[in-house]
Amino acid sequence: MRPVHTALAVLVAAVWGFNFVVIEIGLDHFPPLLLSALRFLVAALPAVFFVGRPKAAWKWIVGVGIALGIAKFGLLFTGMAAGMPAGLSSLVLQVQSVFTAVLAAVVLRERPGRVRVLGMGVALAGIAVAAVDGGTSGPVLGFTLVVAAAACWGVSNVLTRKASPPDALNFMVWVCTVPVLPLLALSLLLEGPERDLAALRSLDWSGVAVIGYVAWVSTVFGFVAWSYLLRRYPASAVAPFSLLVPVFGMSSAALVLGESVSGLRWLAAVLLVGGVALTSLAPARAVNRTGVGSGVSAGSPPAGAAASPAPSGPLRTSGAAAPRSG
Repeated sequence: MRPVHTALAVLVAAVWGFNFVVIEIGLDHFPPLLLSALRFLVAALPAVFFVGRPKAAWKWIVGVGIALGIAKFGLLFTGMAAGMPAGLSSLVLQVQSVFTAVLAAVVLRERPGRVRVLGMGVALAGIAVAAVDGGTSGPVLGFTLVVAAAACWGVSNVLTRKASPPDALNFMVWVCTVPVLPLLALSLLLEGPERDLAALRSLDWSGVAVIGYVAWVSTVFGFVAWSYLLRRYPASAVAPFSLLVPVFGMSSAALVLGESVSGLRWLAAVLLVGGVALTSLAPARAVNRTGVGSGVSAGSPPAGAAASPAPSGPLRTSGAAAPRSG
């Protein structure tokens, strides 16, 4: 990769890693489901009026919108609101690669191969260590919700792979339109209209900055830049940079939020990042029935939408090529 493109890849990873800190700050301003709804609303508007009509089937747009936008980000934001630290969240969320590989084996008939199975085992060992660390530094509920969010991300990755969208940006902008109303309805039902109205009435510049960052910087800029890199270079050259996301997430959480990083958490980071690298970068041993190559790619969109799968060209995404944002 050219130095300028290497710098861009590192910048995107930094943007997505710091996004977890911004989410943590945003949760001081908004209830989690309302914050997630506002993120998708601002990410979708006004972009939806400039990307043209959907170029993928609505069943895939709605499916990914539900799995990624409603389930993944709803669970992630709620888990962080329940006390899951931002740095640990950025790390634990990477287990989505294991869920993706397992689902790809079941749904897409992609045999993982020995190296990928080894990577899954290493990553799961990292999750076990993170669970021990989380049990001593944060609530079990928050940890469980973030792991569930990672599982939902795996579902959205496989759905995106099945959709094979010809235009990644068009696809993700339309995906961002799906979660807005359901998340608003869930927020009104579970968080209460009084709490939502109080948050909106007390909106200040810091709250606006949070929404702008998670919607436009993390989601729109991050996704467009990542897709640009994947169109210019093989996914195997771009994918490893996504492994920097938890590094930036943990370090920025320590610097900005004062989160401590224990020895157990560093061990969990080494195991998880190493396992994700093996799981994501090792090729699958077979192609699926549609003839598409092996490997399945946050947040998202955003990540948040966050963090979303980003096909290269029509579809050349390898396991780790998906954005791993919050």
